[in-house]
Amino acid sequence: MSRSAVYLSYRDAAAAIRWLEALGFGVLVQQRDDGGRVVHAELVRDDLVVMLGDDDSDFGIPALSGASTGVGVYLVTDDVDGLFATALATGGSAVLAPEDTGWGGRRARVLDPEGREWSVGTYQPGSTPAD
Repeated sequence: MSRSAVYLSYRDAAAAIRWLEALGFGVLVQQRDDGGRVVHAELVRDDLVVMLGDDDSDFGIPALSGASTGVGVYLVTDDVDGLFATALATGGSAVLAPEDTGWGGRRARVLDPEGREWSVGTYQPGSTPAD
């Protein structure tokens, strides 16, 4: 089976891994250098693979403008409220509280502990929204 993945760099990749594990991700691979820095890790949750590592440069993170940074990761879940609560309890920041949408789903949005945008929702990307 082939999978697509998103790649993210973190100032503290070990902390990001702990946050993602709280959201239901499992660690597939974690490689560290002699100094203990995470040089590569792969985590999976359902069909999403997140590859990540410690920053090797001072990468900028888009600032929140209104209810979005303009770029983020979307997680499909049947339990928007529960995943939102877990994300906040483990260091995330609320952006958009759980709400029903006009297209028949439920969604919420958080920033992870380093400020990256993560949305959660019941909508299945690639499907046709309910009329």
